[in-house]
Amino acid sequence: GSLQVHLRTHTEEKPFRCDVCDYRCTTSGSLKLHLRTHTGEKPYGERRERGAGALCDKKFARRGCARSHHRAGEQHQSQHECPVCNRKLQGSSTLRIHMRIHTGEKPYECNVCNKKFANSHSRKVHLRTHTGEKPFECTVCERKFAQSGDLQRHVRTHTGEKPAECTECGKKFADKKGLLVHSRTHTGEKPYGCNVCDYRCTMIGSLKLHLRTHTGERPFGCPLCDKKFMSNAHLREHLKTHTGEKTYECSLCNRKFSGSWALRRHLQTHTGEKPHECTVCDMKFALRSSMKTHIRRVHTGDRHFECSFCNKKFTDSSYLRSHHLTHTGEKAFECSVCKKKFSESGKLKVHLRTHTGEKPFECSVCNKRFAHSSSLKGHVIRVHTDSSRKQVKCTVCDGNFWTDNELRSHLRTHTGEKPFQCSVCQDSFSHSSTLRTHLLRRHPAGEKP
Repeated sequence: GSLQVHLRTHTEEKPFRCDVCDYRCTTSGSLKLHLRTHTGEKPYGERRERGAGALCDKKFARRGCARSHHRAGEQHQSQHECPVCNRKLQGSSTLRIHMRIHTGEKPYECNVCNKKFANSHSRKVHLRTHTGEKPFECTVCERKFAQSGDLQRHVRTHTGEKPAECTECGKKFADKKGLLVHSRTHTGEKPYGCNVCDYRCTMIGSLKLHLRTHTGERPFGCPLCDKKFMSNAHLREHLKTHTGEKTYECSLCNRKFSGSWALRRHLQTHTGEKPHECTVCDMKFALRSSMKTHIRRVHTGDRHFECSFCNKKFTDSSYLRSHHLTHTGEKAFECSVCKKKFSESGKLKVHLRTHTGEKPFECSVCNKRFAHSSSLKGHVIRVHTDSSRKQVKCTVCDGNFWTDNELRSHLRTHTGEKPFQCSVCQDSFSHSSTLRTHLLRRHPAGEKP
């Protein structure tokens, strides 16, 4: 029997199958243990030793887990200390697995995507991302999960149980993981750092999301249009633009929005609040992200966003996305009036105003209307703002400017940079307007000289 079971490790034969999910295994004992993940049965817990009662009321699905738990509770049990971080662990096998945190050893490899793991359990859980297996089902709402821990946390959304309490502020959480992340708001600890820029954060999920701003990865696609997003949350908010659902209402003017971020940005039009100040030129911004973008574009020139086609680098992920389209040539958005095509839905939306005559942006001072928000912004700055309040300063010649765009354009007079190239004769220009004039005068029909 033992030889027959062993041979299955070579043949990969798994004759025992769960009748609840698709799980298969090599022995009937493994199947029996697996079934307890569905039934919740935990027969191992109480143990009497030398006439004494059970050490605690905790119960387990496996006898081995119960034994390990009891050993951990016995004070005389010898502990194994990690020589790197001095952490004490129960059992030599636990220490061996723990050491992989320090050595980086990952001996278990996924046979689908070749991702590696430090222990077999992590690989087993990961494989469910490929198979779609979710063996843990909620008895209240029948929602299924890939991990038992996820099910336990979900059940607390029904019971309202929050057993983990912050010792600093008394806030309660459904699990220790939530408490750990929250505690970093008190300690200021940000253990996860980006290897491309200086960004640091409190959660590994936040770091993964941030890294997509460098890679340009947008794995969440809208099923109704071609738009893609970096996170599932952004996709959910976008879907409301198709359904027309607007659940977020401004308490000041009752205007409704499809996303919480859109409401937050709108509220600043009422308060005028700009709490984020640039440390270089004192320019203020309503959003932290706007301030960071300003610093990259105007002051540091950091270009962390690299094109995978030509290795050209950009200061902003939006610039990289637009640049990618110059390689792919993709223009999926067509004007229904003149059939002109555009690479982005926003550009098509702006273009349509040339047909409709729509000017949705109104100056609050003189009521003049504009087709573009940038035109309104420029109008307000140049016509209704005191020239002594120019906020953007050139670090080369001390010249002052109204906007980042004006400063960027001015800086080319110092650097000699000519980023706009004619596609016909390859001449380069420092401004897009100069390129447009050149095309009209030299290549009106697109012919080469």
